[in-house]
Amino acid sequence: MSTNPYETDELVAQYMEFHYGNSYFDVKNYPEKCAQLCLQLIEKDNKRKALDLGCAVGRTSFELAREFDEVIGVDLSARFIECANQLKEKDSLSYNITDEGELVTLRTAQLSDHQLQEIKSKVSFYQEDACNLGALHQGYDLIFAGNLLDRLQNPEQFLSSIHHYLSMGGILVMSSPYTLLEEYTPRENWIGGYCVDGKNITVLEGIKKILDAHFIMINKPIDVPFVIRETRRKFQHTIAELTSWKRIR
Repeated sequence: MSTNPYETDELVAQYMEFHYGNSYFDVKNYPEKCAQLCLQLIEKDNKRKALDLGCAVGRTSFELAREFDEVIGVDLSARFIECANQLKEKDSLSYNITDEGELVTLRTAQLSDHQLQEIKSKVSFYQEDACNLGALHQGYDLIFAGNLLDRLQNPEQFLSSIHHYLSMGGILVMSSPYTLLEEYTPRENWIGGYCVDGKNITVLEGIKKILDAHFIMINKPIDVPFVIRETRRKFQHTIAELTSWKRIR
Protein backbone atom coordinates (compact mmCIF):
# COMPACT_ATOMS: atom_id res chain seq x y z
CA MET A 1 0.00 0.00 0.00
CA SER A 2 1.37 3.43 -0.94
CA THR A 3 -0.40 5.17 1.93
CA ASN A 4 -1.84 3.86 5.16
CA PRO A 5 -5.49 4.96 5.45
CA TYR A 6 -5.31 4.48 9.22
CA GLU A 7 -3.03 7.52 9.48
CA THR A 8 -5.64 9.97 8.13
CA ASP A 9 -7.67 12.42 10.21
CA GLU A 10 -10.87 10.83 8.89
CA LEU A 11 -10.04 7.30 10.04
CA VAL A 12 -8.62 8.47 13.35
CA ALA A 13 -11.88 10.27 14.11
CA GLN A 14 -13.97 7.28 13.02
CA TYR A 15 -12.04 4.95 15.31
CA MET A 16 -12.13 7.36 18.24
CA GLU A 17 -15.91 7.39 17.89
CA PHE A 18 -15.98 3.61 17.37
CA HIS A 19 -14.05 3.03 20.61
CA TYR A 20 -15.24 5.81 22.91
CA GLY A 21 -18.27 7.46 21.32
CA ASN A 22 -21.95 6.72 20.98
CA SER A 23 -23.43 3.33 20.16
CA TYR A 24 -25.66 3.12 17.10
CA PHE A 25 -28.63 0.95 16.11
CA ASP A 26 -28.59 -0.84 19.48
CA VAL A 27 -25.25 -2.50 18.71
CA LYS A 28 -23.01 -2.69 21.77
CA ASN A 29 -19.55 -1.14 21.87
CA TYR A 30 -17.39 -3.62 19.99
CA PRO A 31 -13.97 -3.08 21.62
CA GLU A 32 -15.58 -3.30 25.06
CA LYS A 33 -17.59 -6.40 24.12
CA CYS A 34 -14.50 -8.18 22.80
CA ALA A 35 -12.63 -7.47 26.03
CA GLN A 36 -15.51 -8.84 28.07
CA LEU A 37 -15.55 -12.05 26.01
CA CYS A 38 -11.78 -12.41 26.47
CA LEU A 39 -11.99 -11.94 30.23
CA GLN A 40 -14.63 -14.66 30.48
CA LEU A 41 -12.21 -17.15 28.92
CA ILE A 42 -9.31 -16.60 31.31
CA GLU A 43 -9.10 -18.12 34.78
CA LYS A 44 -8.64 -15.65 37.61
CA ASP A 45 -5.10 -16.77 38.47
CA ASN A 46 -3.95 -16.42 34.85
CA LYS A 47 -4.77 -12.74 34.36
CA ARG A 48 -1.22 -11.49 34.59
CA LYS A 49 -0.22 -10.23 31.16
CA ALA A 50 -2.25 -9.57 28.00
CA LEU A 51 -1.40 -8.38 24.49
CA ASP A 52 -3.88 -6.48 22.32
CA LEU A 53 -2.72 -6.74 18.71
CA GLY A 54 -4.20 -4.20 16.33
CA CYS A 55 -5.29 -2.19 19.35
CA ALA A 56 -6.17 0.92 17.29
CA VAL A 57 -6.96 3.76 19.74
CA GLY A 58 -6.89 1.50 22.77
CA ARG A 59 -10.35 0.79 24.19
CA THR A 60 -9.95 -3.00 24.39
CA SER A 61 -6.54 -2.62 26.02
CA PHE A 62 -7.98 -0.40 28.73
CA GLU A 63 -10.93 -2.75 29.25
CA LEU A 64 -8.63 -5.77 29.66
CA ALA A 65 -6.75 -3.88 32.37
CA ARG A 66 -9.84 -4.07 34.58
CA GLU A 67 -8.70 -7.59 35.47
CA PHE A 68 -5.18 -8.06 34.05
CA ASP A 69 -2.07 -6.93 35.90
CA GLU A 70 -0.44 -5.67 32.70
CA VAL A 71 -1.75 -4.99 29.19
CA ILE A 72 0.27 -4.03 26.14
CA GLY A 73 -1.45 -2.58 23.07
CA VAL A 74 0.27 -2.73 19.68
CA ASP A 75 -0.75 -1.19 16.37
CA LEU A 76 0.99 -0.39 13.10
CA SER A 77 -0.62 3.05 12.91
CA ALA A 78 1.46 5.78 14.55
CA ARG A 79 -1.63 8.02 14.74
CA PHE A 80 -3.68 5.39 16.55
CA ILE A 81 -0.91 4.78 19.09
CA GLU A 82 -0.48 8.52 19.57
CA CYS A 83 -4.19 8.84 20.39
CA ALA A 84 -4.10 5.90 22.81
CA ASN A 85 -1.09 7.36 24.62
CA GLN A 86 -2.67 10.81 24.80
CA LEU A 87 -5.74 9.28 26.41
CA LYS A 88 -3.54 7.47 28.90
CA GLU A 89 -1.56 10.61 29.74
CA LYS A 90 -4.32 13.23 29.72
CA ASP A 91 -7.48 11.17 30.33
CA SER A 92 -9.25 12.89 27.41
CA LEU A 93 -8.88 13.59 23.70
CA SER A 94 -11.01 15.69 21.34
CA TYR A 95 -11.75 14.81 17.72
CA ASN A 96 -14.07 15.94 14.91
CA ILE A 97 -16.57 13.51 13.41
CA THR A 98 -17.92 14.22 9.93
CA ASP A 99 -21.57 15.14 9.58
CA GLU A 100 -21.71 15.96 5.88
CA GLY A 101 -19.18 17.43 3.49
CA GLU A 102 -17.01 19.87 5.45
CA LEU A 103 -19.41 20.02 8.40
CA VAL A 104 -18.14 18.34 11.56
CA THR A 105 -19.09 17.90 15.21
CA LEU A 106 -16.53 18.15 17.99
CA ARG A 107 -16.48 15.20 20.35
CA THR A 108 -14.31 14.49 23.40
CA ALA A 109 -13.40 11.02 24.62
CA GLN A 110 -12.78 10.73 28.35
CA LEU A 111 -11.54 7.66 30.18
CA SER A 112 -13.54 8.75 33.22
CA ASP A 113 -16.78 8.34 31.24
CA HIS A 114 -16.01 4.60 31.13
CA GLN A 115 -14.45 4.24 34.60
CA LEU A 116 -11.06 3.52 33.07
CA GLN A 117 -8.92 6.31 34.49
CA GLU A 118 -7.96 4.41 37.66
CA ILE A 119 -6.45 1.45 35.78
CA LYS A 120 -4.68 3.25 32.93
CA SER A 121 -1.27 2.83 34.59
CA LYS A 122 -1.44 -0.90 33.82
CA VAL A 123 -1.57 -0.25 30.05
CA SER A 124 1.27 0.53 27.62
CA PHE A 125 1.01 1.27 23.90
CA TYR A 126 3.61 0.70 21.16
CA GLN A 127 3.74 1.13 17.40
CA GLU A 128 4.82 -2.25 16.01
CA ASP A 129 4.12 -4.71 13.23
CA ALA A 130 2.06 -7.68 14.49
CA CYS A 131 4.04 -9.93 12.15
CA ASN A 132 7.41 -8.74 13.46
CA LEU A 133 7.08 -8.40 17.22
CA GLY A 134 10.11 -7.52 19.32
CA ALA A 135 11.73 -9.44 22.17
CA LEU A 136 9.52 -7.60 24.68
CA HIS A 137 6.60 -9.82 23.74
CA GLN A 138 6.85 -13.10 25.63
CA GLY A 139 4.89 -15.05 28.21
CA TYR A 140 1.41 -13.66 27.60
CA ASP A 141 -1.60 -15.31 29.21
CA LEU A 142 -3.88 -13.76 26.57
CA ILE A 143 -3.37 -12.44 23.08
CA PHE A 144 -6.30 -10.68 21.43
CA ALA A 145 -6.20 -9.83 17.71
CA GLY A 146 -9.24 -7.75 16.89
CA ASN A 147 -10.11 -7.27 13.20
CA LEU A 148 -6.46 -7.79 12.39
CA LEU A 149 -6.23 -10.97 10.33
CA ASP A 150 -7.74 -9.55 7.15
CA ARG A 151 -5.42 -6.54 7.28
CA LEU A 152 -2.19 -8.57 7.29
CA GLN A 153 0.00 -9.01 4.24
CA ASN A 154 0.81 -12.57 5.30
CA PRO A 155 -1.75 -14.05 7.73
CA GLU A 156 -0.17 -17.52 7.55
CA GLN A 157 3.12 -16.14 8.83
CA PHE A 158 1.29 -14.46 11.70
CA LEU A 159 -0.71 -17.54 12.68
CA SER A 160 2.20 -19.96 12.44
CA SER A 161 4.37 -17.87 14.79
CA ILE A 162 1.89 -16.46 17.33
CA HIS A 163 2.40 -19.35 19.77
CA HIS A 164 5.93 -18.09 20.50
CA TYR A 165 4.45 -15.16 22.43
CA LEU A 166 1.96 -17.13 24.54
CA SER A 167 2.63 -19.07 27.72
CA MET A 168 1.76 -22.76 27.56
CA GLY A 169 -1.96 -22.91 28.25
CA GLY A 170 -2.35 -19.29 27.17
CA ILE A 171 -5.37 -18.16 25.17
CA LEU A 172 -5.47 -16.64 21.69
CA VAL A 173 -8.66 -14.79 20.76
CA MET A 174 -9.26 -13.43 17.26
CA SER A 175 -12.15 -11.56 15.73
CA SER A 176 -12.52 -10.80 12.05
CA PRO A 177 -15.21 -10.27 9.41
CA TYR A 178 -12.86 -11.99 6.92
CA THR A 179 -13.03 -9.06 4.53
CA LEU A 180 -10.50 -10.30 2.01
CA LEU A 181 -9.03 -7.35 0.12
CA GLU A 182 -6.00 -7.59 -2.14
CA GLU A 183 -4.95 -4.04 -1.17
CA TYR A 184 -4.03 -5.53 2.23
CA THR A 185 -3.47 -9.24 1.57
CA PRO A 186 -2.17 -10.39 -1.84
CA ARG A 187 -4.36 -13.10 -3.33
CA GLU A 188 -1.55 -15.67 -3.12
CA ASN A 189 -1.42 -15.12 0.67
CA TRP A 190 -5.09 -15.78 1.35
CA ILE A 191 -5.67 -18.68 3.74
CA GLY A 192 -9.31 -19.15 2.73
CA GLY A 193 -12.17 -17.56 0.87
CA TYR A 194 -11.60 -19.55 -2.31
CA CYS A 195 -12.50 -22.82 -4.02
CA VAL A 196 -10.14 -25.78 -4.58
CA ASP A 197 -11.20 -28.71 -6.76
CA GLY A 198 -14.83 -27.75 -6.33
CA LYS A 199 -14.58 -27.43 -2.54
CA ASN A 200 -15.07 -24.12 -0.76
CA ILE A 201 -12.28 -23.31 1.70
CA THR A 202 -13.26 -20.77 4.35
CA VAL A 203 -10.89 -18.53 6.26
CA LEU A 204 -11.84 -20.33 9.47
CA GLU A 205 -10.79 -23.65 7.91
CA GLY A 206 -7.49 -22.06 6.94
CA ILE A 207 -7.00 -20.78 10.50
CA LYS A 208 -7.70 -24.22 11.96
CA LYS A 209 -5.22 -25.89 9.61
CA ILE A 210 -2.40 -23.52 10.60
CA LEU A 211 -3.12 -23.34 14.34
CA ASP A 212 -3.56 -27.10 14.72
CA ALA A 213 0.17 -27.52 15.31
CA HIS A 214 0.02 -25.67 18.64
CA PHE A 215 -3.63 -24.91 19.55
CA ILE A 216 -7.05 -26.37 20.13
CA MET A 217 -10.26 -24.39 19.67
CA ILE A 218 -11.89 -24.02 23.07
CA ASN A 219 -15.28 -22.57 22.13
CA LYS A 220 -17.52 -22.49 19.11
CA PRO A 221 -17.11 -19.34 16.98
CA ILE A 222 -19.52 -16.55 17.85
CA ASP A 223 -20.76 -13.58 15.86
CA VAL A 224 -19.98 -10.12 17.23
CA PRO A 225 -21.54 -7.22 15.32
CA PHE A 226 -20.13 -3.72 15.17
CA VAL A 227 -21.04 -0.35 13.69
CA ILE A 228 -18.60 2.31 12.51
CA ARG A 229 -19.98 5.78 11.88
CA GLU A 230 -18.65 7.39 8.70
CA THR A 231 -21.01 10.39 8.50
CA ARG A 232 -24.26 11.39 10.14
CA ARG A 233 -26.15 9.33 7.54
CA LYS A 234 -23.65 6.63 6.58
CA PHE A 235 -22.57 3.71 8.78
CA GLN A 236 -20.73 0.42 8.35
CA HIS A 237 -22.64 -2.47 9.95
CA THR A 238 -20.39 -5.54 10.05
CA ILE A 239 -20.46 -8.92 11.77
CA ALA A 240 -17.12 -10.31 12.91
CA GLU A 241 -16.52 -13.93 13.88
CA LEU A 242 -14.74 -14.37 17.21
CA THR A 243 -12.77 -17.56 17.83
CA SER A 244 -10.77 -18.67 20.88
CA TRP A 245 -7.80 -21.04 21.01
CA LYS A 246 -5.69 -22.57 23.77
CA ARG A 247 -2.00 -23.24 23.33
CA ILE A 248 -1.36 -26.92 24.16
CA ARG A 249 2.12 -27.49 22.69
